[in-house]
Amino acid sequence: MSAGKIISLLPAATEIICALGFEENLVGRSHECDYPESVKQLPPCSYANMEEGLSSGEIDNKVKGILTDGLSVYTVDREKIKELQPDVVVTQAQCEVCAVSLPEVEEALQQLLNKDAKIVSLSPASLGDIFTNIREVAEALGATANADELLESLHERVDIIKHKLKFIDKKPSVACIEWLEPLMVSGNWIPELVTIAGGQPVLAEAETHSPYVDWNDIRLQDPEIIVIMPCGFGIERTLKEIDILLQLPGFDQLQAVKNSQVYIADGNQYFNRPGPRIVDSIEILAEIINPKQFIFGFEGNGWIRFAI
Repeated sequence: MSAGKIISLLPAATEIICALGFEENLVGRSHECDYPESVKQLPPCSYANMEEGLSSGEIDNKVKGILTDGLSVYTVDREKIKELQPDVVVTQAQCEVCAVSLPEVEEALQQLLNKDAKIVSLSPASLGDIFTNIREVAEALGATANADELLESLHERVDIIKHKLKFIDKKPSVACIEWLEPLMVSGNWIPELVTIAGGQPVLAEAETHSPYVDWNDIRLQDPEIIVIMPCGFGIERTLKEIDILLQLPGFDQLQAVKNSQVYIADGNQYFNRPGPRIVDSIEILAEIINPKQFIFGFEGNGWIRFAI
């Protein structure tokens, strides 16, 4: 069965489509899709409604303002979609800040296409949901066997970590920072990933949206490990704003700081993308939390230790 022409409006969806073997069917992407590298040659079918180079605080204020006005953070390029005439469009319905919204895609397709296009909408909140989304995309593309093979490989990698940690009782507390100003800790699937990697997540619950937190709450928790993984930020981008944390009262008194257990991870490429590389994210956390048990080779690229 031919999948026809595919447009992906979500970086994670693009990665799923490519991992299932359908990169050649992709005719369009979101403005943020950048992996694998080869997809950058595809025409973008969306754009951001804010300027580049804003700080964490400025981005937060801008997003809140846009959503309060009933607008979208991202907009679909309707003319480009009309030109490409896709058979399948993959988007998401979870987060207005992450990608083009489902209603906007549905409206655009209804007005622009002269044929029925299949819409696949993803809204994961857990690791299991991400794996289910992979199967849903595969089913839409008529490739369930491809999903079986991909998911078997992903499950095997997760099982290896679980098996090696089965008899390790020490589970350090881990705070995952998803945004710097205002402070947010990572929710959704991240607490589950921390648990699989051998840690105890603090201040966030699995399968719930990432919450804003007060700095004093983090000080009270005094986590043994801090992993900084701002949504949409790579390591270099995070380093430019790390002073926001360093200047907080009592930061240097946290045990994670004193014990050199503060890390910066690439949130943009790994943790914030609910696609196949979410298992890479578990491996990154396993390297950080249990370095004696795991060396997957992500240090220096997927994460760094931050020297205070």
